[in-house]
Amino acid sequence: MKFSDYMQEWLYGVDGYYKSFKAIGKEGDFFTAVSTSAFFGASIANYIFSLIGQGRVAKDVVLVEIGAHQGYLMGDMIRWLYTKDETLLDSMRFIIIERQDAVIEAQKDYFSKNFGNAVKIEYVKSLGELELESAIFVSNEIFDAFPCNLFKDGKVAVVNEHKIDWIDASIEEIEFAKKHNLRIGEIAVGYEEFAKEIANSAKSFEFLSFDYGEKYVRNDFSIRVYSKHKTYPLFDEELKLKEHFKRSDITYDVNFEHIIEAFKSAGAMLEHYETQARALVRFGIVDILEQYYKMATKSQYLAQADKVKTLISPTIMGDRFKLVHFRR
Repeated sequence: MKFSDYMQEWLYGVDGYYKSFKAIGKEGDFFTAVSTSAFFGASIANYIFSLIGQGRVAKDVVLVEIGAHQGYLMGDMIRWLYTKDETLLDSMRFIIIERQDAVIEAQKDYFSKNFGNAVKIEYVKSLGELELESAIFVSNEIFDAFPCNLFKDGKVAVVNEHKIDWIDASIEEIEFAKKHNLRIGEIAVGYEEFAKEIANSAKSFEFLSFDYGEKYVRNDFSIRVYSKHKTYPLFDEELKLKEHFKRSDITYDVNFEHIIEAFKSAGAMLEHYETQARALVRFGIVDILEQYYKMATKSQYLAQADKVKTLISPTIMGDRFKLVHFRR
């Protein structure tokens, strides 16, 4: 089978890696910005609040998170929106798009324990179920979880019994490689369809997503396996795919140029493409930290400041992760 089908089965097939609830953080295979600090979600919510204040979006806008995992990001955004204007919890709708039943149950448990009946979260399993007037879509690290094909000098990878071989690439894949000056690397599968689904689900929208990668191709394979905070390049001779298949995470660096092309083709306009550090500072993360300083103990403040540093430091997450923001 082509590598994209193998990756799809690895992550989303029967007993696939993402078919059940996975811990993120120290107990899991990797960290995310969400698991690092609640200030990540607060900063995004602060930006959303500024859009409402500018009149760019209405107070009854629908906030939609795609791939919410534990639900922490949605929870952090709701808390900050409540801090800024408690009436927003009544005027706004909150929707999570999640396909996996086990993950939905974990999210429901989290929101019940933390918010009781104060907040109503709606759940849908696909973008196709939405017909909204106005929406703000937020996601964190979803594009790197799309299946991809592996391209190398006019050939693409196929997998037989967890062993990689190479066959001639299709005309479409060769044309994509020429357009992007790609000689070696990953070609994501599904960005175009996803962008169209976003465009079809709301008449007007803001779409904000954070992920790791660049706006160009590396001409090298970035695809790798994560297991218990260790990284294994896919073509490492010591890596045995069979041992990690469906048991570990598999990911690759995002080609943001590909994403931008997909959303522009779907009728969206690129509003921002920038590093996570620049985005979070623009969203007000430093101001939020200063507000926290006024109400916290010194040790509490220093702990949170260290987490914020992880989010915005160029040598940690700050430059490696990017924000891409589209609107229509």
